[in-house]
Amino acid sequence: MELDKPVPGGPCWTELGTSDVDGARRFYGELFGWRSETDPRQEAGGYTMAHLGDSAVAALAPLYQPEQPVAWNVSFGVSDAQVTCRLLTELGGRVLVGPMDVLEAGRFVVAADPVGAVFQLWQARTFPGAGLFNVPGALGWVELLTRDAPRAETFYTTVFGWTVRTSENYTQWGVGGADFGGMVPMDDKFPPEVPPHWLPYFAVADVDDATAVATGAGGTALMEPTSVPDGPRIAVLRDPQGAMFGVYRAGDEG
Repeated sequence: MELDKPVPGGPCWTELGTSDVDGARRFYGELFGWRSETDPRQEAGGYTMAHLGDSAVAALAPLYQPEQPVAWNVSFGVSDAQVTCRLLTELGGRVLVGPMDVLEAGRFVVAADPVGAVFQLWQARTFPGAGLFNVPGALGWVELLTRDAPRAETFYTTVFGWTVRTSENYTQWGVGGADFGGMVPMDDKFPPEVPPHWLPYFAVADVDDATAVATGAGGTALMEPTSVPDGPRIAVLRDPQGAMFGVYRAGDEG
């Protein structure tokens, strides 16, 4: 990720909705070295911030609705959540939750694109988002897996004003030309029951070591460590509760 702080239109935060917050704290603490703190206020609903040093880098939260899947969710920064919601619905997207105020921190929306991938919007007030990017243990890349790449590209570039850089095998998203993520068309290798989704990648010092730690702590390697031609070394993992995420070697270009 070429971004080093939250900017409008860019990924600003990622949070895990999980069936076992305590188990997730142990797993990701061992994997990434996170120090987690649960907000004690009743209205916070058990929301738990993960830190590297003094910087917030991600969150762990209970499942707030019966139909909510165990999954990592990616938030994109916006200057006006209400305006963005109107635009995305005009383009065939759906607003699933919000806009809603999150205490004094900001305004929050859960939405889905026209192909079905769920994502979040964040209009910052006192909390801008992650304090670190692209260092070991922090968010460093976000990837959309979709069954209709042309429609997804039109939707996201219109809603967020993203730049697009396309090579033979991969499409990269950017804000003002600073790349932060990419898009992968879902082909027949993906079972039909797997929905379109956003996948966060966290930076690590060594992908092979991180994969060994994750599997030793009860996780699963869905894609074993792989060196992408002209790209980073990556792996795709699943935590003990079933949430998928990626890791890549810090310092490698996406």
